[in-house]
Amino acid sequence: MAKAKEEKLNYKLELQKLKNEGPRALYLLWGKEDYLREQYLTQLKSVCIPEGESGFNYRRFDGPEIGAVQLRQAIDSVPFLSERSFVELRDLDINRLKESQEIQLVLSDIPEYCTVCFVQNAEYEPDGRLKLIKSIREKGLELKFTQQGQGALIDWIARRFASHGKRIDFEAAQRLIFISGDLMNRLIPEIEKIAAYAPGDTVSVREVEAVAHHIPEAQVFELTDQLAKRQLNTAMNTLAELFAENEYDPIYLLAVLGSQMRRLYAARLAIEKGLGSKYVAECCSIKYDFLVGKLMDSARGFTIEQLRDAVRICAETDEAMKSSGGDGRDLLKNAVLSIAVESVDAKR
Repeated sequence: MAKAKEEKLNYKLELQKLKNEGPRALYLLWGKEDYLREQYLTQLKSVCIPEGESGFNYRRFDGPEIGAVQLRQAIDSVPFLSERSFVELRDLDINRLKESQEIQLVLSDIPEYCTVCFVQNAEYEPDGRLKLIKSIREKGLELKFTQQGQGALIDWIARRFASHGKRIDFEAAQRLIFISGDLMNRLIPEIEKIAAYAPGDTVSVREVEAVAHHIPEAQVFELTDQLAKRQLNTAMNTLAELFAENEYDPIYLLAVLGSQMRRLYAARLAIEKGLGSKYVAECCSIKYDFLVGKLMDSARGFTIEQLRDAVRICAETDEAMKSSGGDGRDLLKNAVLSIAVESVDAKR
């Protein structure tokens, strides 16, 4: 069954609403796109407390806990020489607050002059079953900051390069998203490095490849694509590069490999059934059209049987890593070799 497609936040629309309608009394800001979350928070603060955080009307509490009495006192503090006060609650463990019922009561009676904002880190996921979460959603505005769509993200990348006096080719921008990911905070330092490295006015794919950091998901994607093309030596070199970085645990790398093989299996099934790229994007939770195209092209290099075997090999290797005490790198290397051998044997 295809997964429900994640609804993307219309960031520009939310900013326009804030400008036109003014601030709400209660906010919950969360999601993986922490750059946009912090940008929105900055705009929200500028509306609520134009004098800035250094004034008397700003109070911040950092998690994981806060008491109901402490929160009540902060909310009830009357603004000084300003129309509003702002209470920022950052990284509170909302799902496990000891005084959640009492805090729920406090939040049900926020004075009209106060804005309370829960700001959660990128890993946070609200537990919608809890009464406190339900209350925040009912009485306030919940904004989940998702990665932006392909067009919006490429436009943003182009603007960031333009601020450095550079242009970037469309293909190069796609390549940057592929190899470095689609989170803006992760892309900003990569853009700065590439802009400083590129000698001319226009940034090309070659310059992106030369400088940008390759996330493991991209390297594993490349590895499986190399296996699909029967480029075993190149695939093993890619795996050696991952090992050489000495940054990622073999169990994590195997999980990424297993996830990619399942995506390829789903894509190959979709191709066989004539379901098309839209189905693949929803089933595999892929946000960008060019990545769906790359996945389907790679899937065509395998048969259904090869991919079924590859998924099985990854599952068996995962069990061996967690139970046998064997060397994780050797087990992962053997898994990649086994997938490659299955592919070659099936072609003969």
